[in-house]
Amino acid sequence: MQVIPVLDLLDGHAVRAIRGDRANYRPIQSSLCATSEPLAVARALVAATAAPALYVADLGAIMSRETHPSTLAALAASLAHPHAHIGPHSGPFEIWLDAGFADFPSMLAHLSRIAASTGSAHARIVPVFGSESLHSLDALREAEAAGYAPILSLDHRGRQLIAAPELAQALRSPASWPSRVIVMTLDQVGADAGPDLDTFNLIQAQAGQRSIIGAGGIRHRDDLDAAARSGAHAWLIASALHDGRLRTPDATRSDAAT
Repeated sequence: MQVIPVLDLLDGHAVRAIRGDRANYRPIQSSLCATSEPLAVARALVAATAAPALYVADLGAIMSRETHPSTLAALAASLAHPHAHIGPHSGPFEIWLDAGFADFPSMLAHLSRIAASTGSAHARIVPVFGSESLHSLDALREAEAAGYAPILSLDHRGRQLIAAPELAQALRSPASWPSRVIVMTLDQVGADAGPDLDTFNLIQAQAGQRSIIGAGGIRHRDDLDAAARSGAHAWLIASALHDGRLRTPDATRSDAAT
């Protein structure tokens, strides 16, 4: 199971996410670096985990406030080859971007603004469509057809899916899911309460051959191993990395039996 570090962006800073209470997020204080400047935090997270991807939540965009296209462009350029010193990886480094995409045109416009400020060498930006923001499954189909390999995030609070009623009904069918799906439990994010394996296991049981990615709640190595045994392809982690509770090599991956 891979560890995928998380960068939450708000008002020009990397911030600490706690239980999805976005109005009260504050600039990060991290053992990995001495600043909340996004590029420095991103590089520190990727260096600590040797991860093949970085999950970025543009909270300004998700909350319909200020977006961060220039910061995201700088991130994409900075992370074009983050692991060159340790040899080639199997593919390009990816930035998994959740910017509150409601539909395909808004996703395309946002990625175009980022691309306008990015040079020729850059990380691949993969759009994440969160169920809390998504209007229709058409967006996933259009993004897939256009070659963006989108990721679906099934967002939960209180173990209930956060989605408009019509979309929630459509998402009951795993046939509508793309090849990679995140199981996001906002209550567990930064809450020091452990991962929500019950919700994860319910989704995993329906997933077939899809790669299912957990999010939130990892506190230490035991949690990481429990998540790996659940069959997760990867898990999104932030707080345990910043607080120093997961260190390399623990933070790199978990090879616990699944």
